[in-house]
Amino acid sequence: MESEDDMIDDSVSMEDDFYSGDLSYCYDDPNDNDNDYYSDDDNDYGLLEDDDDDDQDAMISRRPQLSYTVLKEADIKQRQDDDISKVSTVLSITRVEATILLRYFNWSVGKVHDEWFADEEGVRQSVGLLERPVVQVSNSRELTCGICFDSLLRANITSAACGHPFCFSCWRGYISSTINDGPGCLSLRCPDPSCNAAVGQDMIDKLATCEEKEKYSRYLLRSYIEDNRKTKWCPAPGCEYAVDFAVGGGNFDVSCICSHSFCWNCTEEAHRPVDCDTVAKWILKNSAESENMNWILANSKPCPKCKRPIEKNQGCMHMTCTPPCKFEFCWLCLGAWAEHGERTGGFYACNRYEAAKQEGVYDEAERRREMAKNSLEKYTHYYERWASNQLSRQKALADLNQMQTVQLEKLSDLQCTPESQLKFITEAWLQIVECRRVLKWTYAYGYYLPEHEHAKRQFFEYLQGEAESGLERLHQCAEKELNKFVTGDGPSKEFDDFRAKLAGLTSVTKNYFENLVRALENGLADVDSQAAAASGKTMSSKNTGGTSKKGGRGKGSSKSGGSGRNVDDTGN
Repeated sequence: MESEDDMIDDSVSMEDDFYSGDLSYCYDDPNDNDNDYYSDDDNDYGLLEDDDDDDQDAMISRRPQLSYTVLKEADIKQRQDDDISKVSTVLSITRVEATILLRYFNWSVGKVHDEWFADEEGVRQSVGLLERPVVQVSNSRELTCGICFDSLLRANITSAACGHPFCFSCWRGYISSTINDGPGCLSLRCPDPSCNAAVGQDMIDKLATCEEKEKYSRYLLRSYIEDNRKTKWCPAPGCEYAVDFAVGGGNFDVSCICSHSFCWNCTEEAHRPVDCDTVAKWILKNSAESENMNWILANSKPCPKCKRPIEKNQGCMHMTCTPPCKFEFCWLCLGAWAEHGERTGGFYACNRYEAAKQEGVYDEAERRREMAKNSLEKYTHYYERWASNQLSRQKALADLNQMQTVQLEKLSDLQCTPESQLKFITEAWLQIVECRRVLKWTYAYGYYLPEHEHAKRQFFEYLQGEAESGLERLHQCAEKELNKFVTGDGPSKEFDDFRAKLAGLTSVTKNYFENLVRALENGLADVDSQAAAASGKTMSSKNTGGTSKKGGRGKGSSKSGGSGRNVDDTGN
């Protein structure tokens, strides 16, 4: 085990590597699928991945651990089987009964144990696990089915733990219809309406068709993820991986093996450092009709006669409503055009409007229209930048894929450099992709930042501007300057300089975005602390001034106290 001093040395060494621009320890090979579980132990908001075990240990010493595991189907089945075996062994019950219990308690082994040992009889009653049959069947050669009422040989009759007899044909129909209805088949009960006895997988295996057994098994597997509060499916279309998350880590952004990053808490795309509530409001605003109404309010006026909204598309104030209304009116005052002439200012000005406005007739309507216009302009400003960074991120992902599949090999041949020494290019593109995501969501954050908090807004825009300018430099270097080496005819003496520049920009941009993320996650608290410090300094200065005044004059007003300070500062 490492000593504390060794861990500190490793941490300092990693800091030196980080700020010097050496990001090789952060690289994760996307083709490495040897592990059954895919875990991310880096809490650095996913900018770069880590693949080196030794360096990873050192990084953990200075970073909090992000505890989530991506599960493949085989992993899910293994975990489910282990939980069933654990409950079956501890409670001394069959695996079928253990499965029913776990399903009832949402696959929580601890909850099953607590409830069972606290009140076994009550749990059995609630779940439907009967210790003995509630119906005593006669020993006759033939029995009557409780559904079709046919008398059949005992060999053609079966029952659940309750003992209610039903023929194979009726059981098959009952099971088939329940399974085809959906996942509710996992809570299957005895067909008798008055009976609560649970029907387990043993009966399904005995009577269902192969297709129905497959459906039932699929429902059971999915319930292990969907009913468990610690696990969720990756929301990417077509992805069949799940994520097991250690609740309480603080950062909910996770990355699936399929390369999709999402928020484990709300299952929207990864949006750190913006909280889930802000993301939900922003997505709702983008999809709502409210902005259409804002546009209508800001850019149109209702016809005074038919009240339909009209957009002014020419310079003249003489408006004519569309058929069948055809009402002619003035755009400025909304009065009938027949009442307009030279005395009202002519076609391009209406002094009746100005007079009415001074009298307060149009104040409320104008105020609403101005507010709608300002709101629309603000929303447009932030939405355009949010959408632009989204498009830039998608393009960067395509460029990254092109780089990894085609250009790296070509560049390696042209520059006579092993691909292992070109990781800095991939790292730069990974950084760009992640920074575009972060920058995109900062615009949603900025939209909801209160207008009256001027200091916070100023600080936010400064940090955002620094991060954005750093990202643009990095993106331009990776996109344009790299191209001349890819399309060149042979080795270039400038490639080493390019390597140093790109690695340096990657590191600097990473630092900018780490500062931005930390500030937003802290609610821009640095502004409040600086304001408090400034306030404390002012109060201290005032107190010092008061002391000087007391010693010099003994009494006096604040004005004379100020005079006393001037004497103390200049005299002696």
